Amino acid sequence: MDFNYSIIDSDATSNLQLQHFLEEYGDFSCSSLAKNSNDGLNAILKYSPDVVFVNLNENAPEYFQMVIELHQYVKKIPIIIGISKTKDHAYDAIKNGFFDYWLKPYNEFDIRKSLLRLKKQIPEPAPTQMRTQTICLKSYRDFQYLNTDDILYLQADNNTTEFVMKDGSIVNAFKTLKTFENQLPSNFIRIHQSYIINTIFISGISYGKSVCTLKLRNLQLPFSKSYKSNIDEVKEHLSKTAIPTSN
Repeated sequence: MDFNYSIIDSDATSNLQLQHFLEEYGDFSCSSLAKNSNDGLNAILKYSPDVVFVNLNENAPEYFQMVIELHQYVKKIPIIIGISKTKDHAYDAIKNGFFDYWLKPYNEFDIRKSLLRLKKQIPEPAPTQMRTQTICLKSYRDFQYLNTDDILYLQADNNTTEFVMKDGSIVNAFKTLKTFENQLPSNFIRIHQSYIINTIFISGISYGKSVCTLKLRNLQLPFSKSYKSNIDEVKEHLSKTAIPTSN
């Protein structure tokens, strides 16, 4: 199971260090970064992360107030982990429901135990929770519902978008590609100014040719440098779930 996390930290160096540290453990992907309590609250409400890391070295009372305020807007509070160079805020963190409190410099063994407890607390979704999603394309008084699992990719066509289905059919929507970028499930990613792809159909990635190969009909779609980070994320995910082979 993948865990989305947000970091609230005004120190860019500390922020980057934590991201690199979490990469070593796998299953963690960063959904947002914030520098203060207001931006942090907005990021939590917008991205609904599973875990939030808060650097409490500066303005700790503001962050504790942010957690209290968070209860007014969401039913499920994310797991919150405080980070600090000292133990000064540990007691207040516990009182405010923090899951854990990490001291810097990081202790690998302590954090490994903390992350294992965290994974145990957030169970895998039950099979009955995995439901097929649909997207509604509306044009005037016409409504068309598409099963997202049947969408191969989306292609921009001036101010309209073509939904290319896995059966080869094409459904037109009279909205721009940008409109659908944040409306589709997480397995859809933007790879090009003209393409959004359903990653469950990716069978190959060529960095040399800058193309993604799809399982159906051996189609190849180009990806651009500006969206290379999205391709990198897909590659990492596919590599984790693939059976490794030795060369």
